[in-house]
Amino acid sequence: MEEFYYIFTPVIIFYINHFFKKKKIISNYLGNSHQKFLGEKSIPLTGGIYLIFFIAIVLKENYLTLYFFLFFLFLIGILSDTKFISSPAKRLIIQTLLTIFFVYLLDLYVSETKVYFIDALLVNFYFGIFFSSFCLIILMNGSNFIDGLNGLVLGYYLIVLIILYNLGLLDYLDIDKNLIDFFLYLVIVLLIFNLFNLFYLGDSGAYLLSTFVGSILIIIYNQNQTFSPFFVVLLLWYPCFENLFSIIRKFKFKKSPIHADSNHLHQLIFYSFKKKFKTSNIISNNCSSLMINLYNLVILSLGSLNIFNTQFLISLIMLNIIIYTIIYIKLFRYKYEII
Repeated sequence: MEEFYYIFTPVIIFYINHFFKKKKIISNYLGNSHQKFLGEKSIPLTGGIYLIFFIAIVLKENYLTLYFFLFFLFLIGILSDTKFISSPAKRLIIQTLLTIFFVYLLDLYVSETKVYFIDALLVNFYFGIFFSSFCLIILMNGSNFIDGLNGLVLGYYLIVLIILYNLGLLDYLDIDKNLIDFFLYLVIVLLIFNLFNLFYLGDSGAYLLSTFVGSILIIIYNQNQTFSPFFVVLLLWYPCFENLFSIIRKFKFKKSPIHADSNHLHQLIFYSFKKKFKTSNIISNNCSSLMINLYNLVILSLGSLNIFNTQFLISLIMLNIIIYTIIYIKLFRYKYEII
């Protein structure tokens, strides 16, 4: 039976994807211009559909409430992809209310950060709910921000999941190991399809995958607090910092922080790569995505060598922030020819 899943999963995904593309169901032509790096008008935004189906198999009855949380986020993403919820403000309000409700229902709050003033506040139950909800919202929207290059979000979270797998931290979840193996296989298959521009994750896929990984990281840490919480911060640094940096950047240029633009780091890398090397959209897209994920693979792998050393992990996080900022400023000036 397991062989059936491994053999036929890519085939099933291919034909479902072909059907959605042929019928132009949930296609990216409904999306915003900042998402269309490849100039295609009929690529289905079906990533969330595959993920929500297989996450149901993985979570089953052991994490049924968590699955309902993810399912509702998936619906919000689908409504966003199809433009039934076109307002970013409305989408953020719905996300916030839903996340607070389920964080409370699941006891999905961070109990310790090893930052004294935050831990002092976390003693208050309501602050704990707010803090964990805020972190998850930053993560899911930051992941949606970086979902502009094929393979970037799927590749990033695949790296995170593989690191957790290799460290044995996924064993703290009440999930059968065979199901975890299969989910990793699914993400690899989806990554390959995504790199060949056969489908996009869409808002539904970005919300779903990021919140799934963020939620299981909270569960793992709460059950095993021997490693530093800054290891969790390091694992999720890129989408979270992308979101926070974007908010600061937009405030600086007097723009709304909830409206999308084309000045995220991955977009600047794509633009610079294409302009400098005169390559096609698909090559520029995949090479830019590969560069970012290779960097994160190195950094996250270094962090996994000593998951107990808080100072070491904080140093890596600060290094990432410095490198990100320097590269961003350089590429922003290159795009707008600022001397």
